[in-house]
Amino acid sequence: MAAATHAPTPPGSLKRIVAASLIGTTIEWYDFFLYGSAAALVFNKLFFPESDPLVGTLLSFLTYAVGFAARPLGALVFGHFGDRLGRKKLLVLSLLMMGGATFAIGLLPTHATVGSAAPVLLTTLRLVQGFALGGEWGGAVLLVSEHGDAKRRGFWASWPQTGAPAGQLLATGVLSALTALISDAAFTSWGWRVPFLLSGVLVIVGLWIRLSVDESPVFKAALAAAEERKAADAQAAAQAEKMPLVAVLRHHWRDVLIAMGARMAENISYYVITAFILVYATTQAGLSKQTALNAVLIGSAIHFAVIPLWGALSDRIGRRPVYLLGAVGVGLWMFPFFALIDQKSFGGLLLAVTVGLILHGAMYAPQAAFFSEMFATRMRYSGASIGAQFSSVAAGAPAPLIAVALLDGYDSSTPIALYVIAAALLTVVAVLCARETRHRDLADVTPEAAPADAVRVDA
Repeated sequence: MAAATHAPTPPGSLKRIVAASLIGTTIEWYDFFLYGSAAALVFNKLFFPESDPLVGTLLSFLTYAVGFAARPLGALVFGHFGDRLGRKKLLVLSLLMMGGATFAIGLLPTHATVGSAAPVLLTTLRLVQGFALGGEWGGAVLLVSEHGDAKRRGFWASWPQTGAPAGQLLATGVLSALTALISDAAFTSWGWRVPFLLSGVLVIVGLWIRLSVDESPVFKAALAAAEERKAADAQAAAQAEKMPLVAVLRHHWRDVLIAMGARMAENISYYVITAFILVYATTQAGLSKQTALNAVLIGSAIHFAVIPLWGALSDRIGRRPVYLLGAVGVGLWMFPFFALIDQKSFGGLLLAVTVGLILHGAMYAPQAAFFSEMFATRMRYSGASIGAQFSSVAAGAPAPLIAVALLDGYDSSTPIALYVIAAALLTVVAVLCARETRHRDLADVTPEAAPADAVRVDA
């Protein structure tokens, strides 16, 4: 049976879809990155005060990593229901969960007030954050990808990706403003709570916008086709309608592995450049917290600007070439990256962070369209989310932990640079094993992930 076709979304409607995905994703990443920045700056003192400074930072990053551990579970749950019920409903739920957990962190008592219960409560809320974010990414990029056509999908789908640097920009900007306006003692006492409490306002804005958009037309067409099959032959339809997770592992296991490998360098390099850098710049290079935050702030603004450009380039030359350029570039940049920071100047730090984030953008920009194009419609939310989020457990979650441990053990940046280079090599291998996908019509992708010129069957 042929898949139901759908008319391209009008440009005005597509822009509203993009805006809804971008704003919601920005809020989600603001919440997630705010925790990472606070973990590097104050949580070691507030929730782990009995440890020495570097060990306290390590424990603080351990709670940071817990959020990544919950992301695969979020990917499974949100992916399952997103493929059954639709993208929009699950995106609203993920935003509520993430915003609620972040607001609650701003109200938490510290170790000085409730003792060991404080880090337990902090870890619990971090788990909720990770669970919500595990379901957010797949739904946000699919909502945009499935509304557009193949010609400019890389460009449009890259806009939800800018939610990461936008969230980083917002989180770092609020923290930077607070550290500039109030004393270190005031920031440690109460100032750190302000950015977390602001999340409540942001969630209200995000919900208002996200509730105004329509469900993906590709998903609605696939759902209608499934209902037609069920009406025509209930027994056959029941046999064919498997759980999305089972279907993904049966038909798209190769694509899941490719997506996981592709994320290694992208994930690890990003958290080294934006989270670990706050530790390295302040402890090894002797720079102030304000200086480090300002460098990440400016670098994130440039990162935001270049992501759509990389996405547009992937529409012209393909997803794989752009992704490979980013992976190779990040690997080659690591030794200059730390050498520039070791100059102990703001200019060197800014150049190191900015170039690193520009190269990271070459991987991150085409990722949304690339992963979306790998999977069939009724298992796309599950497939893209599983591939993206399961890799975060091995990549983004331990990246700051490993970097801090290597710095503590070797008192040198060389092992950290080699760690990122190894991840870059793994990503290069994964992307070289992938098919080029930029010409695929998402309604044409078969459960077997056939090439774009394959005979069209119902997705």
